[in-house]
Amino acid sequence: RDLHPRVRRQRQMCIRDRTYIYHSGFAIEGENFTIIIDYYRDSDGENDGIVHDSLLHRAGKLYVLSTHSHSDHFNPEILKWKQHRPDIQYIFSRDILEDRHVRFDGAVYLSPSELYHDNTLCIQAFGSTDVGCSFLIEVAGKLIFHAGDLNNWHWKEESTMEESAEYEAAYLHELEILARVTNRFDLVMFPIDPRLGREYMLGAEQFLSLIHISEPTRHAQIS
Repeated sequence: RDLHPRVRRQRQMCIRDRTYIYHSGFAIEGENFTIIIDYYRDSDGENDGIVHDSLLHRAGKLYVLSTHSHSDHFNPEILKWKQHRPDIQYIFSRDILEDRHVRFDGAVYLSPSELYHDNTLCIQAFGSTDVGCSFLIEVAGKLIFHAGDLNNWHWKEESTMEESAEYEAAYLHELEILARVTNRFDLVMFPIDPRLGREYMLGAEQFLSLIHISEPTRHAQIS
């Protein structure tokens, strides 16, 4: 896949750091941008840690993304950050607007297949096997994917074989859509949930069978 033309011109930028915050929350730091994804709470407590101590004060553009409306992926506290950082660009899954009735005009709301882009990055929304979206982010010449709650939620130890097969088919369908756009990423953030039982890694293994990843990043998740 070729980078979006506006992002292609930013190849001279680089990603300086990527930080695990908490649960499904991550931050991507570049020379003149910061991206915070699926903020639930800060690294050391509710409002104590790297986000409040450092990331919200970094120079450059600040993007705050939420893949869906579950409370452990979307914390309404992030809307208050605009009081101190009026330049924030919020990019949310559309279900946050629809399901949680958030009346906030200062955000871009995306459904699967929709795009947001500016001179720094491009974000394309893909589907999920739960609610909301997953996000493909093109920035600094890199392809980054945050899965949100996209996974093979097979629940084999508590579902019938037919139900598990249906869950798996839905997941593989979403992977096929993603793989038609690109079959390689530089960094992936993917949920690993031990509640799925013995085959809790199945979704990640199926992802890796279709997609090449330079830096897979696993995180334990209780959705």
